[in-house]
Amino acid sequence: MQRTARAEQVGETRERILNAAERLFAERGVHAVSNRRVSEAAQQGNNAAVGYHFGTKADLVRAITRKHTRRIEEARARRLGEVGDRTDTGEWVACLVRPTTEHLADLGSPTWFARFCAQVMTDPALRDIMAEESLASPPMLRTLEGLNRCLPDLPADVHVERGAMARDLILHTCAERERALAENTPTPRTSWHATATGLIDAIVGLRTAPVTSCR
Repeated sequence: MQRTARAEQVGETRERILNAAERLFAERGVHAVSNRRVSEAAQQGNNAAVGYHFGTKADLVRAITRKHTRRIEEARARRLGEVGDRTDTGEWVACLVRPTTEHLADLGSPTWFARFCAQVMTDPALRDIMAEESLASPPMLRTLEGLNRCLPDLPADVHVERGAMARDLILHTCAERERALAENTPTPRTSWHATATGLIDAIVGLRTAPVTSCR
């Protein structure tokens, strides 16, 4: 009984630290926030609580990312089951976009995960952590494979370039909408679903546009 109560207490403490760190990292940037500040925001009397429960700041970033990507990738897997072997580019782009926007919608408002991701992606070392946790998941790999099968036969470097553009478009569009909702300012779209629709249209156009010669 005591072990169960202790485990529950540890779980609650870890969750408070994760939530506080996600919010602070999203609002101020990862390197601008100390572990001590995170501990204080999580209402932990011990300033070493972050290190005790998570280790390094990189480990904390990984834990926050994993907490969200697990749910996102579960949703992506379900959507992949619906798409099957279809060859419509828009449906595969939807597999790329909608699991994230649906997750953000389910969290309610305010949320911080999109802005957290935008902050993490500015740091090369931390960006690798996010790539390991999300881009390497089996549902994401299947999505990218399915999308690539639908795309026109373009030079490899163009595919890489446009893939990076699409990633940044999703990342920053979601972060800007999240910020606007938190600040109660107008947004271009009325819902996360509508935001995803706009992103899908834009990414389909981006990934299928003809290539202009640079010669």
